[in-house]
Amino acid sequence: MPRQLHLSAALDSPGRFDADHFTALARLAERATLDFVTLDDSYTPEPRRLDALATFARLAPVTRGLGLVPTVTTTHTEPFHTSIAVNTLDWVSEGRAGWLVGVSDTGAEARAFGRRGTAPAEELWAEAADAAEAASRLWDSWEDDAEIRDTATGRFVDRAKLHHIDFEGPYFSVRGPSITPRPPQGRPVIAVTVAAADLAPDAGPGGRARVATAARYADVVLLDAPDRAGRLTAATELRLRGGEALRILARIPVALTTAAATAALLAEATDGGGGVDGFHLVPTDPARDLAVLADHVVPALRERGLFRAGYTGRTLRDRLGLARPASRYAPAAAGTAPTTAASAAGTPTRPAATTEVTR
Repeated sequence: MPRQLHLSAALDSPGRFDADHFTALARLAERATLDFVTLDDSYTPEPRRLDALATFARLAPVTRGLGLVPTVTTTHTEPFHTSIAVNTLDWVSEGRAGWLVGVSDTGAEARAFGRRGTAPAEELWAEAADAAEAASRLWDSWEDDAEIRDTATGRFVDRAKLHHIDFEGPYFSVRGPSITPRPPQGRPVIAVTVAAADLAPDAGPGGRARVATAARYADVVLLDAPDRAGRLTAATELRLRGGEALRILARIPVALTTAAATAALLAEATDGGGGVDGFHLVPTDPARDLAVLADHVVPALRERGLFRAGYTGRTLRDRLGLARPASRYAPAAAGTAPTTAASAAGTPTRPAATTEVTR
């Protein structure tokens, strides 16, 4: 039996601000049983757009199986706030959230915040790696069974199962623990967009830093490559750096305006993609192209045994075949002390207290 594809799509709709528009797109994507959808975001004044994370929080209650992966920039935000926001999306979607890591590199965005100037790409992606590490540790800072909700004693949490992360990185210092329980997925899915040129021997410092961040923290890479050969070379290199569990989706623009365009997309998907696990589609017209995808492309892929008939599993990690990670601070076995920065240093684990974040 052929290996089944993973499919996702961008819902980018600059200039659209009505909830009904995005709800309709999400329902089309869900009718096609796509793994997930993304929504771009930035702090630039143009093009005007809705906040991606807030939009997907609105879509979570009206979808049931579709993964929701908004872009959240790390440049002018704090990892503590990002981790809570993405965690909250994971809770309201019942385990279907992800985070497409973005950076802000324009002067307009820097001026909007007024805290810092622009920085080179390699610094922005190194900072993004720092933010991803801090967020992952914050998601782990509550053990899965930390909530006890004992009304008889008035205890909501077991304080011994909340852990300071004591994170000290080049860009952020976060004490922890989080103020929200551990996400349903353990850690929401992290995605990073990478270009094949970023993996080339002559790649610039920014491209190399982006690849390093993806290899260390991404569960999913959205890969831009010029052709099938470039896609295969880049995917092979990414797996060498990020491991076999990394899901790689080729990012391709689509404009399904004719039967020929639809047939071309179907042929490319049927061909196997060149070392990737599937495709992330970027529609020219999301409403039109997602309808064609749901009504024509996906049914044809199902007939060929290349795409599932419906959603299986409960979470986005389940859909992507990714294991649910254990908390790094939980005991590995009965009677084993939790691993924390403090215990690793030979000092006692402290009880939960107010979270402190410095930059």
